[in-house]
Amino acid sequence: MRNQWRLLLQRCKPVSELLQYKVQPSTTLHLSRNRIFQSIIPHTHAPRSRFQNPTFRRLFSSSSELVVEHSKVSDQSVVTSTLIELYSDPFKSNEHVMLEMKSKNDLAVDNHVIEFFKNRGSEPAAARLFYDWVMSRGSDDLSSNSCNRLLGMLGANGLVKEFWDLVEIMKKKGYGVKKGASVRAMAKFHEEGLEGDVQKLKDLFALGSIDASVDKISSRVCKVIRQVPWGIEVETKLQDMGVVYSGDLVKSVLENLGTERNKAVIFFRWVEESGLYKHDEMTYNAIARELAHEEYLDKFWRVVDEMRAAGHDMEKATYIRVLNQFVRKKMLKDAVDLYAFAMGGNTNPSLQDCPYLLKKIATSDILDMDLFSKVLNIYKEGGNVLTNVALDGVLKSLTSVGRFKECNKILRAMEEVGFFLDENLQCKIGFLLSKNNKIEEASEFIDFLEGSKSIPSYKTFGSLVEGYCLSGHLDKARDCFQKLIESKGRLYAGYALETLTDAYCSKERAIEAYKLLSEAVIEKEVKPWHTTYKLLISKLLDQGLFKEATILFAPMKAHGYPPYLDPFVKYVSKNGTTDETVMFLKAMTNKKVPSTAVYMRVFKAYIKAGRHNQAQDFLSKCPKYIRNHVDVLNLFSSMKQVKDTAASTLVVS
Repeated sequence: MRNQWRLLLQRCKPVSELLQYKVQPSTTLHLSRNRIFQSIIPHTHAPRSRFQNPTFRRLFSSSSELVVEHSKVSDQSVVTSTLIELYSDPFKSNEHVMLEMKSKNDLAVDNHVIEFFKNRGSEPAAARLFYDWVMSRGSDDLSSNSCNRLLGMLGANGLVKEFWDLVEIMKKKGYGVKKGASVRAMAKFHEEGLEGDVQKLKDLFALGSIDASVDKISSRVCKVIRQVPWGIEVETKLQDMGVVYSGDLVKSVLENLGTERNKAVIFFRWVEESGLYKHDEMTYNAIARELAHEEYLDKFWRVVDEMRAAGHDMEKATYIRVLNQFVRKKMLKDAVDLYAFAMGGNTNPSLQDCPYLLKKIATSDILDMDLFSKVLNIYKEGGNVLTNVALDGVLKSLTSVGRFKECNKILRAMEEVGFFLDENLQCKIGFLLSKNNKIEEASEFIDFLEGSKSIPSYKTFGSLVEGYCLSGHLDKARDCFQKLIESKGRLYAGYALETLTDAYCSKERAIEAYKLLSEAVIEKEVKPWHTTYKLLISKLLDQGLFKEATILFAPMKAHGYPPYLDPFVKYVSKNGTTDETVMFLKAMTNKKVPSTAVYMRVFKAYIKAGRHNQAQDFLSKCPKYIRNHVDVLNLFSSMKQVKDTAASTLVVS
């Protein structure tokens, strides 16, 4: 019996092999990823990559010209469908439709077609001319929606003959009359007293026009296929149904058989082998969507390769749906292969798909750098350039799974495709590595930068110093500071020096900060920031290191900074000796002695602190012109009066 072997195949073989039947003898087709299928298409033994254009012929194609011709027909049908939708819309004005048509750049229409639209809605004859033009282009590729739009237009214009002619065409295609089209026609038939046609339209629905819809026919076909294992019985029943298969119908059957994917593929092969329908982009995409599951991957890749060989592209919607499905199921290798397949055709994946896949690979159970690099190379070969924003997203993904230490691997892979870090990302990576105790990785990061074209900036070193300080690795921070001076020079060391100084001081190690600053100033000729001097002086005095604090006045003056008096005045007035006060005043000025205002400030601080005796002692050590200065005399006179008044009050009480 004809094709009886299929029944035996389905009964005897496990589910995973049901899709690998052969319609005719063939050789083995070798695809990438070592997938092996039994081809239903003649071809040579030569292996080929999945992403190259296959050389084998499509079923029933007598020559390569058929592929080109089919592509032209597909483009033509899309334009025709769009024009039908615009022309037949009852809710849009003529002006609105004309503007919308002109806005669609992909509608390459001639003046003849434009004339149809200019006369749209003027009289039934205009609608008839448009209908005749559409039919002259062929009705084979018209979808159910396009036919129903035309039907509604014909009915609304009272074109009875054309209306019923189109109904017959739709019956042969397996299309049903939709409610919208019938309502428009019924209203016009009533208006013009066409009672016979009104009744005929009612009878059409009474007989079940809805049963001729794609959904209903699809349901009946699927019912036959599901009843028993595929074999001659199923094929005979399907042939006896007399169904005229359209792209919409085949697509619907494939989708309805989605839970029985083996039968879906057998039907897909049978309907074309039997000469009932030659697959197009719509049906190839439909079967591809249904096969995008782990247990059917071999069949999926076979179909998409065959689709491209037949001159069809993967639809954007199919690509997006399958890509997300692969990623959701953690089938990242197949997701990347799909991305490569789409980039090699006309699908035009989004620019965001590359960073999306990179982030998913970065957060997968195992960081597959070969897969990561493959995505980068695909993206680059597409003429694209990766941005720092994209890399930042990948780094955040690494951080989210505690894998930030792997960033150096990521950076090397990106450099291989010509990507170089900007300063901001250098700083961010350096800071995060050093802050999170990734000492070895941080050192490797700097080595990587120095050996690449992403030359580290002084801010990068500063970020490393800051990170080391926050993680408590002050020795590493100090080494990095020295490397900064050697690499970038003394002019860029200010921020790093202040960061280190603050870190030492916060750990009550001001003397080490003092030694670091002194060494940097004397040996490296670094110019610290004014704020660095002020910070260190305050911390030295807090820890009682008065001598070291006063020594800092000399480099401050050499660097053109004004003296920082506040902490000294506070220190000597509360805890210092008069000798220390004299030492401080000599150190803070370039002149022989400080100004009277400075002396007055110190005297007032002593008095406010209640250290009157120390104030008198300090006064005795001041230059004569200070001791005799009227403001000083008045200050001490008022101090004496206050003391005398206090003493009198004490005696009286």
